[in-house]
Amino acid sequence: MDVSNVSLLDQATAAGEAMYLAYQTHKHKKHTFFVDKGCFPSLIEMVRTRALPIGVKIVVGSVNELNLADPDLCGILVQTPDATGALHDYTELFAKTRAAGVVSACSADLLACTVIKPAGEMGADCVVGSAQRFGIPLGYGGPHAAFFAVRDEHKRVMPGRLIGVSKDRYGKLALRMALQTREQHIKREKATSNICTAQALLANMTAFYAIYHGPQGLKEIAEEIHGKAKVLATGLAASKNTLVNQTFFDTVTFRPDGGAAEYANRCVEKGINVFVDEVANTVSVSIDEATTEGHIVALLEAAGVQRPNYTELAKIGKDAIPEPLRRSSGYLTARVFNELHSEHEMMRYIHRLARKDYGLTHGMIPLGSCTMKLNPAASMLPLSWATVGNIHPMVPANQARGYETMCLELAEKLKDITGFAAVSLQPNSGANGEYAGLRCISAYHESRGDRHRNLCLIPQSAHGTNPASAVLAGMEIVVVACRKDGAIDLADLEAKLKKHEKNLSCIMITYPSTYGLYDKDIKQISSMVHAAGGQVYIDGANLNAHVGYTGPAFVGGDVCHINMHKTFSIPHGGGGPGMGPIAVAEHLAPFLPNTVFGAKVGGSKSFGQVSQAAYGSASILTISYMLMTMLGSTGLKSATANAVLNANYLRKRLENDYSILYKDDKGYCGHEFIIDLRPFKKSAGLEAEDIAKRLMDYGFHAPTLAFPVVGTLMIEPTESESKKELDRLADAFISIRKEIRAIEEGKQPQGNNLLTNSPHTADVVTAEKWEMPYSREEAAFPTEHTKADKFWPTVSRVDGVFGDRNLICSCGAIDDYVKASHK
Repeated sequence: MDVSNVSLLDQATAAGEAMYLAYQTHKHKKHTFFVDKGCFPSLIEMVRTRALPIGVKIVVGSVNELNLADPDLCGILVQTPDATGALHDYTELFAKTRAAGVVSACSADLLACTVIKPAGEMGADCVVGSAQRFGIPLGYGGPHAAFFAVRDEHKRVMPGRLIGVSKDRYGKLALRMALQTREQHIKREKATSNICTAQALLANMTAFYAIYHGPQGLKEIAEEIHGKAKVLATGLAASKNTLVNQTFFDTVTFRPDGGAAEYANRCVEKGINVFVDEVANTVSVSIDEATTEGHIVALLEAAGVQRPNYTELAKIGKDAIPEPLRRSSGYLTARVFNELHSEHEMMRYIHRLARKDYGLTHGMIPLGSCTMKLNPAASMLPLSWATVGNIHPMVPANQARGYETMCLELAEKLKDITGFAAVSLQPNSGANGEYAGLRCISAYHESRGDRHRNLCLIPQSAHGTNPASAVLAGMEIVVVACRKDGAIDLADLEAKLKKHEKNLSCIMITYPSTYGLYDKDIKQISSMVHAAGGQVYIDGANLNAHVGYTGPAFVGGDVCHINMHKTFSIPHGGGGPGMGPIAVAEHLAPFLPNTVFGAKVGGSKSFGQVSQAAYGSASILTISYMLMTMLGSTGLKSATANAVLNANYLRKRLENDYSILYKDDKGYCGHEFIIDLRPFKKSAGLEAEDIAKRLMDYGFHAPTLAFPVVGTLMIEPTESESKKELDRLADAFISIRKEIRAIEEGKQPQGNNLLTNSPHTADVVTAEKWEMPYSREEAAFPTEHTKADKFWPTVSRVDGVFGDRNLICSCGAIDDYVKASHK
């Protein structure tokens, strides 16, 4: 494929996004999407769930029955290997869909693609799947990175984070997030997806797995797996069992002699779990590199094969990959995938990359609305346990008692914190939690005969993902104005409630708001919406300013999502993994999401599913569970107090040098605040970005830029930072204000000064030629701290426009960048 990301939430949600891509490609004018019945049931269910609110009809059937002449058909989804493990060559089908103007999507197995013809070569428009088997633990369901690859023509409507190659102001190659105008914080209700937090950390882990093994190593693993599967199939075929699929990569489906359930019980006695399709009376067995000869022998013995000889079966086993489906093309040809195959070199490579990233190990990351707090080492420890990492999400309930107990106790803790009656741990990101909460609201209205209630009110001060989530949930959006002081305009709200009372579904309120304010009218707002027949959604992005003092239910909310990667210390991972459980009032509990397989966790009238596994990315819930257990109610309440205290300490230190955009009537902020940098454009020719980039020279990650107000920075220090670190940031801002003043007073020229030329890299500062109107020391070492502990930015100011226009290849081969990473 031409363009890909590896940052979607899981394989099922990626399939749902593929449906939406097809729908968007046809400008929402075609409303039928076909799904082949050979796809995993979880994918089919996810596509159905996502399609219902936006009015897309899902047709499930055999591709042999596909009607490409249907003028309403926007796209199709097929899978190879399919749910039984059978392989398919869709080359002819994809040629027909392309000729008919229908978007073709294919769910694929990443490891299988090393030995079988990939869907891209078959002609697919979009390929989705999971990267879990590239070195990621099962973790009772996650987190696992999903990939989403498209033809170049679809890159501007694809979901997820996209990394492209650009250049800095001096022409040096640079990687950056590309085409961000597709995303929800900028495009809001017109975004390609509501995805915000994704699976960036897992994407990097899978990349390292691929780099370490390289193309040859991956192929060897794949061939080994296929060889084991052939032995199993050969042994089964020679007995009284009936093979369902004659072609396969790693999965053999068969009808056991004596019945599927009885066979599964015999396997459990041998310590092996197999998948049972009770309707078809079949068993599916998937092989991986951890499967041993002993496992194969045990599986055959359970199937009634007498004294199976693995070596002899291996000799007579026939290749189950048809020759036309064998891959002949190359892959992973970049230099980085072909030389780092020793642990020593791999470790050095990883650390070289790590040195380019500014993390909490270097200093504070004051990103507003992101809550970049400490991830305690003790809370991370369980992730290293095999009992946490090696559990499949579909194991029998009696094999996951520990997980079930932890999830139950965690849900109870979240109910106490939020004040709500029920919790779903399934949503595996904050945006996914928003979507789940809104779907619960819609299902509630529909149960009361109020299907027409599909209008969502969103204040200007709400979180950036809200509009995109509401659109995906099938809602129309009406924006509610805020007053000059940042509070929700009650008069505007009242007018819009009156105008839209008949169709009102809900209001989405971020509390405290993204302006950093506790809206004193929050209870009155909730009452007004309830009186108009609507529900109140409290966005939990800023729950870090609630815990122990108030909560979404206590201010009149009906539902909220909880960003566990913010309030409860799951690492952000550079953009995931995250978790976004939802908590709901009692009347919404029957509509909580469920799953096709695994634990039944939803309500009696569930609207569908939002993640592939019952508990989403279950393994990382151990982090939040540990944090809550260690801190207890007193510690959590203290954390809230310190988060707000730290924000107000910084606000106070900066208010004489910068304009604080929003404060309450007593002059305070909540857990974050916004500094207004717009006046400096007129006085010094500066943009907010200039101040943000200059902070890098001082050894800081910049605060949130241009959100929620253009020309501003939003600062959130969290409770984790010491007074010493807070003062270091405040001193940096105050010093930068002096640099701005020098421009205002004509001591430094506009357009060529410490700020507009920032950040200053080591290459720039050590260059033989220096023509700046300031010294090298002023550029790179503005404080004593930077002289003792300097974090060097890797590149100078990146040319974003160039990157969006060229995305990947126009400024040189990707290998050029790889070579640079070795320096």
